[in-house]
Amino acid sequence: MSGGPEEAILLAVALLFAWNLGAHYTGATMGMPYASRSISLWPALAIVAIFSLLGATFASGKVEATVGLRLIAAREVSIVTAIVIVSCGCALTMAFNYLRLPTSTIQILVFCLLGAAVSAGLAVRWMTLVELLIAWLCAPLAAALMGFVLTRAIDRVLAPWAEAAPAARQLEHPGEGQPERPALAGAALRAAPVALVAVGVCASFAMGSNDVANATGALLLAHLVSPEAAGAIGGAGLFLGALTWGRRILERVAFDVVRMDLAMASAAQGVQALVVILAVSQGLFTSMNQALVAAMAGTGAARGRQTVDRAQLAGILRGWLIGPAAGFALAYLAELLAR
Repeated sequence: MSGGPEEAILLAVALLFAWNLGAHYTGATMGMPYASRSISLWPALAIVAIFSLLGATFASGKVEATVGLRLIAAREVSIVTAIVIVSCGCALTMAFNYLRLPTSTIQILVFCLLGAAVSAGLAVRWMTLVELLIAWLCAPLAAALMGFVLTRAIDRVLAPWAEAAPAARQLEHPGEGQPERPALAGAALRAAPVALVAVGVCASFAMGSNDVANATGALLLAHLVSPEAAGAIGGAGLFLGALTWGRRILERVAFDVVRMDLAMASAAQGVQALVVILAVSQGLFTSMNQALVAAMAGTGAARGRQTVDRAQLAGILRGWLIGPAAGFALAYLAELLAR
């Protein structure tokens, strides 16, 4: 990477965008463990910071290549256009962070890229966009179905133990031949917070591998660094963002949106991480928030109850609709002005 002023501006904006992403996705990764009091605030933020850095550095290469090399059919995008794309995505993400409104930063970034490309007259690889649209459609549906099935399975396994647990507490010296299920129930219930935090660790790693390309994929667009270097640079920004500004979104998701018990939270967070990791393994990337909310809806359906506050959900859905449209329009106009 050369040391010209335009390159320096692009790098600075990419790091700022990554910083915003690190803050934005604290709720999608550790909102469940924090809401259930399985972990306190600063350890939760530290986990997001560390494991998103690891995911970005070691598992984001395919997604970086998708953003930087497969969406625009041009050998080299100008650095000015790359700055426009990242700046617009960063500005919109910062606005959503300030409003404490989770949204799909992936969809914002892709539509910023499309807006700038159309404005600049660059050829877009539409089949790659179709692949992403299919992934964005299938991921929430798969998350909802998997959340439903996993919650039913957890309930079927743990329900007899949970019912027997009160009787077990009354038996200080159980006699020979008495069932072991009550003791197992207590152990399972004690292990649930630890398991939920472990699932949050996986989600944080998945977030780093899935979302860092939003910020640093433009470095590949301009052919300044390798996919691996782009991941490491963005991972540093994610790390700082989670620690310095992540509390706002974490508390919003944990206390304003989530209505779940430990079993449901574990199922939802685990499904989210699995869906995202599967997408990343194919070089695609999908919305962490959409996967999580869909998984939450699936777990709620399994219990026959509402798990997401409707007013908050309506706000999130508005963000998902407004974000991509705003990204396309803003980048299109910014590219016109830049030229």
